[in-house]
Amino acid sequence: MSPLLASAVDLTLALYALAVALALTRVLRGPSAQDRVLALDLIYVLGLLVLLVLGIRHASRMLFEAALLVSLLSFVGSVALAKFLLRGEAIE
Repeated sequence: MSPLLASAVDLTLALYALAVALALTRVLRGPSAQDRVLALDLIYVLGLLVLLVLGIRHASRMLFEAALLVSLLSFVGSVALAKFLLRGEAIE
């Protein structure tokens, strides 16, 4: 990996860490349940992006497969939370 790409990956990971910290404050301090759900969705997406960037850095296919799994779980979790918040019932 070239030094320029390595420094870009490091900067990207640092910015994603900052974004996760800001999203965690929204989860903890969110005035409504909808704000908390959106912040959790953002954390899922940021976790997915971190896995993808680490996959690029280490040239590992396993991290890309883990990112795919995280994206599937994120989608199912988002649908379940949306249904619960709108209707007040859990998925059967």
